[in-house]
Amino acid sequence: MSGILEGKRILITGVLMESSIAFHTAKLAQEQGAEVILTAFPRPTLTERIAKKLPKPAKVLELDVTNQEHLDRIAGLVKEELGGLDGIVHSIGFAPQDALGGNFLNTPFESVATAMHVSAFSLKSLTMSLRELLAPGSAVVGLTFDAQYAWPQYDWMGPAKAALEATSRYMARDLGKDDIRCNLISAGPIGSMAAKSIPGFGELADVWNQRSPMEWNVSDPEPAGKGVVALLSDWFPKTTGEIIHVDGGLHAVGA
Repeated sequence: MSGILEGKRILITGVLMESSIAFHTAKLAQEQGAEVILTAFPRPTLTERIAKKLPKPAKVLELDVTNQEHLDRIAGLVKEELGGLDGIVHSIGFAPQDALGGNFLNTPFESVATAMHVSAFSLKSLTMSLRELLAPGSAVVGLTFDAQYAWPQYDWMGPAKAALEATSRYMARDLGKDDIRCNLISAGPIGSMAAKSIPGFGELADVWNQRSPMEWNVSDPEPAGKGVVALLSDWFPKTTGEIIHVDGGLHAVGA
């Protein structure tokens, strides 16, 4: 039996550690029949080392989404490797330390601008840099952390994720005519490298221990990876501008 991504060519960003949602997305995508290419920044060698743990080899390309030269050359490099694309996974987020950990009211705009550029605007800039390679029926899938709420310690990453969610809706509006979908997975907290950069991450994870209707395991990124793979597949052909929660149901309950 063939997988749900059989014959699809997928570019995946953000594979930094084996514990990352992006790594599990790449693993599952390969298992479901996709050809996968990875991008990495600032240390492609780290991603190359982690990529060796995937079921099949995957090429790693250096890509800083804030560097226009990198964005200008990425399509040519991907075309050489895969010929075209059927999907993009945006798993990129960053905020300077002074934008996190309880410093919300004192964060300077320069740090906020960095968080917005890397975490939100890059969904648009990355997709448009690869636009010519995207076949009809393609899917762009990003990762968010529910921006409806103000979370402990998360500070300016919250507004950055809110901007990401709005960006995804506008991209869904403008790319729909070309039969390209844009959706997000809103995952619960995962103990990845990104999470470890958030001061007081444990406080955030505790919210899930106390309130999630389903048991939530911060060390298991696979449920979120499965959500991403499902949205990359042809099983959601008319779903766009959507945010699918893979968070044990916490978004649906009050205190």
